[in-house]
Amino acid sequence: ARASIKESTMTGSLQIAPPLAEALAKRGYEDLTPVQKAVLAPELAEADMLVSAQTGSGKTVAFGLALASTLLQGEAKFGRAGAPAALAIAPTRELALQVKRELDWLYAETGAIVASCVGGMDMRTERRALNMGAHIVVGTPGRLKDHIERGSFDTSALRAVVLDEADEMLDLGFREDLEFILGSAPEDRRTLLFSATVPRTIATLAKKFQRDAVRVTTVAEASQHLDIEYRALTCSPNDQENAVINVLRYFDAKNALVFCGTRAAVNHLTARFSNRGMSVVALSGELSQKERSHALQAMRDGRAKVCIATDVAARGIDLPNLELVIHADIPRNREALLHRSGRTGRAGRKGVSALIVPWNARRRTERLLQSAGIDADWSAPPTAEDVLARDDERLMQHPAFETPIEDGERAAVDALLAGRTPEQIAAAFVRVNREGRAAPEELAEDTGQREAPRSTGPRNDFTNGVWVSLSIGRRERAEPRWILPTLCKAGDLTKRDIGAIRIEETETNVEISGDSVDRFFAALGPNAVLDKNITVRRLNAEPPRGARRGPVGDGPRPARKPRPAGPGAPRRTPYKGARRDD
Repeated sequence: ARASIKESTMTGSLQIAPPLAEALAKRGYEDLTPVQKAVLAPELAEADMLVSAQTGSGKTVAFGLALASTLLQGEAKFGRAGAPAALAIAPTRELALQVKRELDWLYAETGAIVASCVGGMDMRTERRALNMGAHIVVGTPGRLKDHIERGSFDTSALRAVVLDEADEMLDLGFREDLEFILGSAPEDRRTLLFSATVPRTIATLAKKFQRDAVRVTTVAEASQHLDIEYRALTCSPNDQENAVINVLRYFDAKNALVFCGTRAAVNHLTARFSNRGMSVVALSGELSQKERSHALQAMRDGRAKVCIATDVAARGIDLPNLELVIHADIPRNREALLHRSGRTGRAGRKGVSALIVPWNARRRTERLLQSAGIDADWSAPPTAEDVLARDDERLMQHPAFETPIEDGERAAVDALLAGRTPEQIAAAFVRVNREGRAAPEELAEDTGQREAPRSTGPRNDFTNGVWVSLSIGRRERAEPRWILPTLCKAGDLTKRDIGAIRIEETETNVEISGDSVDRFFAALGPNAVLDKNITVRRLNAEPPRGARRGPVGDGPRPARKPRPAGPGAPRRTPYKGARRDD
């Protein structure tokens, strides 16, 4: 690798500054990525650039290499640090700190001092670092603006500014901060914009703050994420969490990232996985910077294998051994899908992106994948049998079988062979290997075939239905549109297991298939709680038909009582606790 980088530098095929070539060789680089090669073209040596580059393409090293000629100006090392010469701006704390780490090793041979200014860190420490002098500053827009306004960050000597993930910064509402920062920098600086996409807002920003910028496009839209294997795994809505567990167990990745839609879902999955003995950490916006840093460090040093996160982690996280991304909740849009998945399959390494798709979200997921230009492999999640078979397969391929017996092991080996049969030894080896592993989950079968439409009228095939009563009615604005999915999700049912729904004034009566009622109450638990303060009780017979309204059944509507009027009258608010997020 060292010879390859140095030879390319000497022949001029790559315009790499010698100190940086040395750092790349020490890092084990054999070749550069397409975006790294593109920005090193001789004709771009001092040009402003608008670069289209996807996550995982090595763009941090790319702009580090591109800036070297501007910053070093032919010298091998930096002089005494004073006012910063370069500024790199990133949208999130994690990405900014990752950029700093990359620049630290890339510029190590030059003696560069790299300082960070990110939200959530001690501003006094940052101010002292800036006062002592820095060659390169990396930060987030809000914190950088604060330092400039307070006079602790002198931008007058800046020779180059880099905007990393520029589209994300605009999406997060940092336009005014960016315009303030760029407006405070010298007009003759170099400005490099790196963006996954180039919408009109990015083009406008480039036109305003760049000088004759050269557009650099390295990856075609259709060839994005070629190192990522996409899998769409369909399951019952009640089996989503179980499917996540089985996928984690089946792949047994060194590092895995599970994305959830809400902080509450992150906390729930973290607690459940921890109770099952999995080494898991959480990452969400409610955590402090210190807690988030500790979580990521636990993943890097092997103390944790699974990170459960919200989309706050979709950008800026670099886990070298991340082999698996699981979407426990379907991404909101194409960009979220690509950026979540882009955490794996980086720098030429292979990765898997698995979407857990409840059967009632299949069409939405198909549209999402189509909009992203992704051809996913559709299948069912691994069953418990699949997981155990995969465990045995890994066991048979264990490298310990290929390692010769060492002198220090001979006595123990002979003792085992003398006192036990080979079958006993093999059985003990299998048991020891399985210890500490979370048991896989049993999944419902044929869940992909259960999306049959349901009529709100009587069901002719419900000959053995059992009636139950829910402690909520018209008074609490009960409606079939959220009662039905709540029953399915909390009670381990499908739409075909539910018959008539009759909403009364203070309660709701529901007919459940006799084959499913025991499973229904088992899923609710001993207190028969459906959702928050909604309880369920079993009825001995079909309740009398009362007055109903809306699309559920026939019958007269009850006379409405006059509601008090005036500013002091009480307001009736609809019950919101059981509605689905999607």
